Amino acid sequence: MTGPREPDPLAVALGNASLLGAGYLLLGRRALFWAAAVVTAALLWLTYAVAGTWCELLVVLWWAAVVAHGWWLARRHPAAGPRRGQRVLALALAVPVLAAAGWVRFDAYGIEDRVTDARADGSCRAAVDAQEEVGLRHRLVAAPVAARGDTVVEACERLDAAAGYLSGGLTGDLDMLEAAFERLGAVLGEPGNERTVEATLDRYLGRLPTDDGCRNVRIADWLRDRRTGPKDLTGPASATAARIGPGALAACGDALLTDEEWADARDVYRRLLDEHPGDSRADDAREGIRKADLALELIQVGNLLDEADGMDSGYCRNPAKYSAAPAYRKGRSGAVFVGDTEYTDKLPEEWRADTPEAALVVCADETEAGDVVETCRYRDHEGRIGSVRFNKLAVRVKTYALRTGKLVTDRTVQIGGESCPGTLGYFGALPSRMAVTPSDADVRDAFGPVVGR
Repeated sequence: MTGPREPDPLAVALGNASLLGAGYLLLGRRALFWAAAVVTAALLWLTYAVAGTWCELLVVLWWAAVVAHGWWLARRHPAAGPRRGQRVLALALAVPVLAAAGWVRFDAYGIEDRVTDARADGSCRAAVDAQEEVGLRHRLVAAPVAARGDTVVEACERLDAAAGYLSGGLTGDLDMLEAAFERLGAVLGEPGNERTVEATLDRYLGRLPTDDGCRNVRIADWLRDRRTGPKDLTGPASATAARIGPGALAACGDALLTDEEWADARDVYRRLLDEHPGDSRADDAREGIRKADLALELIQVGNLLDEADGMDSGYCRNPAKYSAAPAYRKGRSGAVFVGDTEYTDKLPEEWRADTPEAALVVCADETEAGDVVETCRYRDHEGRIGSVRFNKLAVRVKTYALRTGKLVTDRTVQIGGESCPGTLGYFGALPSRMAVTPSDADVRDAFGPVVGR
């Protein structure tokens, strides 16, 4: 297309208004046509790549320049009169191009409005779905508008990453929780992201508490102790810590009690009472503390009993209480016998009780010579006659009330038995003193008064 020699200036201006260089073709200026095409393509690519408003201003200035330049060139050799064919052709090119550009920009602003509304509603999903409607045409004709939507999508992607860290925080990984809040704070620092950050944080906080009470305690402590950062983050975190804290402590204490972690359970229950004294679970916490204390007392008593192999060791040296032990009832209370058990092992089984059911702890010392029962004469191996005194067995006994750990009796019992047997067994020289030989009944008679039997 070369056009007539004397083109219509209006037709040339309209042809160049299409940014297709049609006006230069009407003038027969092919070099200008190609040069204009290169510049137009370069500016559009620059706008696409940079997406800056100044790039759009360059395009507008370029559009005005080629329109004015075409008009000026055509005016140098004006046509004899209006050339309708040229004008119609130029309009046929310019109007669709300008109309299409206007429609694309209008559509881009509509998409931007939907993205902005979605972000204002805190819905990253809706914002991303809206931005996915942006195509190449929008990035060429309305690049800055499309870029603003890309910024929203990029922020949402960062929030998705933060949400992943928050999910990791639900497992009790506090490092992941810290990383999540750092990312939330960074996104919150950019204008316009308040609602999407709030929605992301609310989704996480709404999943609390988890089904693990002790994990909830760690999370609640972290949320409560986070003092630095935007109030939009620290405020909801503190509120959630206050919401889940009492229940978390109660559930954690119960779990530790079930696992027989008595000391830890007691500490957690005490925290509940100290930090939330008016909570509805306070009575349950007190009961949990009581159970834990009793269990710890029983463990301590059991260890001391195991160590008591004499009057100066274990329970016999350092008596302790077990508050749940039954009260002493004469003739009906069981006892635990420790120390030197040579003779207490011969006591009836019904006198004994396992530690939790025992009312008394009886510490028996080593036996010594007691009172003389009688003296008998025996002939030794060489035929000489000598006297042998037979003594009762003296055993010092301390009795403690297990419920209080306090001393009940400290006495020496004497065990009687058979003396002066017809035949005396011995080694070496004839002994001058020997112990009686007690029967089980003799042992019972000696220890009966000690345990109320």
